[in-house]
Amino acid sequence: MNEARLRFAGARPNECYTPAVTRPAPKGPFENRKRRYLAELLACRGVEEDLALRSRFGFMAFHGGSLETKTDAIAEKAAYKADASFYAIRQPPNLRWHIPSSLFRADESPKLQAFFEVVDIVVTVHGFRRKAFLHHVMLGGRNRALAAHLAEALRPALPNAVVVDDLSVIPKPIRGVHPDNPVNVPRLSGVQIELSPMVRTEPSSLIDALAEGARTFVAG
Repeated sequence: MNEARLRFAGARPNECYTPAVTRPAPKGPFENRKRRYLAELLACRGVEEDLALRSRFGFMAFHGGSLETKTDAIAEKAAYKADASFYAIRQPPNLRWHIPSSLFRADESPKLQAFFEVVDIVVTVHGFRRKAFLHHVMLGGRNRALAAHLAEALRPALPNAVVVDDLSVIPKPIRGVHPDNPVNVPRLSGVQIELSPMVRTEPSSLIDALAEGARTFVAG
């Protein structure tokens, strides 16, 4: 599929924006599943949403920008190298609002909806920080064949990292197995890759391995 970039008119800024202040905003209980969290986030001043449609394989980073740093750049470069589709949300420096993955709904974003209409399988790139896992790469999500395939590509490329594709070892909050998580929306689901800060510091080898894994994966 030829690459197509879609651009939509930006939403009006709302109460998310506070100059020179880094804070989670707006606040609210996440158990309210009728609330349109993604639409609220995209209406925040400075939030950017990017889409590139290429192949049926996709990379995503919807906690990008200031929130989980470098995840959007890693996903974008891996997608480009693999000729894969790409979707990202980038938060500006003044905003760090972590919306749980299961609350991202495609009907709140034309770009996200267009992405899911194209891709059959996806890798969502996230960042995490835990003292017990300072050098780790966690491969969650429901497509375990893809997780094992990516682990084989990542281990030789990241000799100083611990690459985990055993769901029982991955902490439950970052396993990425909820059915509403965007990683599991495509027809073949996908892999939620969680990257520790060390792994994100110099990501060139990581990007190359992800791209190679995407190019060589054959769905069963």
